[in-house]
Amino acid sequence: MRQAFPDLVRSYSWRDTILYALGLGIGTDPLDPAELAFVFEQRLQAMPTMAVVLGHPGFWYDRPEIGIDLRSVLHGEQSLTIHTPLPPEGVVIARNSVDEVIDKGEGRGAILRVRRDLIDQASGALQSTQVMSIFCRADGGFGGPSMGKPQPESVIPDRPPDLSILRPTLPQSALIYRLSSDLNPLHADPDVARAAGFERPILHGLATMGIAAYALIAGCRAGDAAALRDLRCRFSAPLFPGETVRTDIWNLDDAFVFRCTAVERDKLVLDRGRAVFA
Repeated sequence: MRQAFPDLVRSYSWRDTILYALGLGIGTDPLDPAELAFVFEQRLQAMPTMAVVLGHPGFWYDRPEIGIDLRSVLHGEQSLTIHTPLPPEGVVIARNSVDEVIDKGEGRGAILRVRRDLIDQASGALQSTQVMSIFCRADGGFGGPSMGKPQPESVIPDRPPDLSILRPTLPQSALIYRLSSDLNPLHADPDVARAAGFERPILHGLATMGIAAYALIAGCRAGDAAALRDLRCRFSAPLFPGETVRTDIWNLDDAFVFRCTAVERDKLVLDRGRAVFA
């Protein structure tokens, strides 16, 4: 199955780039030149993960004819392949499509894989390819294919990490991050969060991925964002704004694998991460 959506054109400025970085907690130390490079318009570089908030097709799968039980939907995995570095401002064309629908079977759910190709409008170059895996826990058993395209596996070694990086988040992190992306009230309204089973609003999963990406860029490539080529991860549990994220990193020579833990609860929030640098 491949369902396409109309092309979306999205322009963004250096202000948007800075706002996105602030939503990840970058700039917590405003005297650190490595952090300042993402939140100050002079010599500004964009976080590569900002690509995931550009050109989103909207909350399309809430339509009744789609047939998905929204109460049982989880963002399971995310990948981002970077073909050319994202400039700090510009205009991009987003081409979204449903690439795969995988039927895990009755009572086992289904997986939607939604692809986005982001194209630089000025040059026509493919900037990035993104795939979001959505786990629809209540929608299996419809007779679709049970297997999808092979996915890279990221196995965490059974040894201590080579590097661990702590990154704080602010109590208002979700309120800032949502201005760049997802306005779902789950990330802002305490009543909505409690109705969903959370004690308070949670941070966006893609924000946690962005926090991990900054830890990797700072710790493995001395802040050179343009060096990142591929990033993928699995979301394990929500992170609450105000918690500290510990990113544990293992160097496998050809790639780095990583996972993230909410320090205050000792809770794994992101797992099976893999990053490749130039």
